[in-house]
Amino acid sequence: MSAALRHAATAIGLMLAACALAVCLSTQLVSNAMMLLMDRSNFIPEQSSIFFFEPYVISDGSSNDWQYGKDLTYYYHFTYQADAPYLYTAQKNACPGFDRADIRTWCNVGRGTPRSSIGKNH
Repeated sequence: MSAALRHAATAIGLMLAACALAVCLSTQLVSNAMMLLMDRSNFIPEQSSIFFFEPYVISDGSSNDWQYGKDLTYYYHFTYQADAPYLYTAQKNACPGFDRADIRTWCNVGRGTPRSSIGKNH
């Protein structure tokens, strides 16, 4: 391999590493991946993504389930119910007395459905 080709390959490798680092530092990817790996009952809501979902209230109990979370569009509340494991509402809402950490103040709530596993239909 010529020196110029090695130099180009090194430069491309460094650029890819820098881009990967930027994605990890500017999104929730690393913290969500750790959350999912450490506690199998955790999940990312169907409307959200591993890059932008951000839990902001975590259970104080023995599990580390998120109780409330958000992304760029919605707020989410984990319900612990099999048929609707979470509820969600738009961040831009007109709910009177809205408190993002109190489901009782939410209006126009959507019911989230469990995310399908690969090869399974729920």
